[in-house]
Amino acid sequence: MPYRRLPNTDAARIRAMRIALEKGREVHPSQMAFSPKNIVRLQRFLPQFENMIMLQRQSYASQNNKSRDYAEILRKARLYLTHFIRVMNMAIFRGDLPVETRAFYGLATNESTVPSLNTENELISWGKRIIEGEEFRIRKGGCPITNPTIAVVKVRYQNFIEAWNFQKTITKRTLDYTEKNLELRKEADEIIVQIWNEVEIAHSTLPEDRRMAESENYGIVYFYRKSELNKAGTHSEAQSTIWP
Repeated sequence: MPYRRLPNTDAARIRAMRIALEKGREVHPSQMAFSPKNIVRLQRFLPQFENMIMLQRQSYASQNNKSRDYAEILRKARLYLTHFIRVMNMAIFRGDLPVETRAFYGLATNESTVPSLNTENELISWGKRIIEGEEFRIRKGGCPITNPTIAVVKVRYQNFIEAWNFQKTITKRTLDYTEKNLELRKEADEIIVQIWNEVEIAHSTLPEDRRMAESENYGIVYFYRKSELNKAGTHSEAQSTIWP
């Protein structure tokens, strides 16, 4: 015997509810196969569900579209900070700047290695130290480091901070939509099951072929098991042999 299969995608859920809602609008309440209460529930729930699914998809698409730009902005900020520190260390190596210069940036005076800038948090932390340290050193009368200047580094850093904040915002928004839609999907499934149960009960006294056809008009989806399909195929071949 065929079995019904509940929707397992958002598109299928929406399609099932739309079909049921259209039936609710077309058929007189006295002839409806499911209760007026569920029609009212569909009218309230379906637009909300469709809107939230659309918002989640838009937010996710925006997040993906911006991720490539963000990766490039992040790379440039890391590159300019790294170059600035290396230029400063080269100036110390040449004797143009004293080793104490590193202390302005929170670096060990006896080390010439570039600090780790692999993570976003490291980049944020060290970027702030480098920029503030260089600006303070210049105010104290120090000669500005060039190629790149701290002004150029600061522009790249601020671009990164803005992009980072945007990514955080849109990622949180996408997560909020995702969590909200998990709850809405549960409610959608509950509504669909309730409507389909009522429809099948209303058609339970009809012959099987008509019962299935009438129920499918309300959006119920039936599937045959593999054994049933094989049996149907064998029966069809037999019929063809008897009635050429």
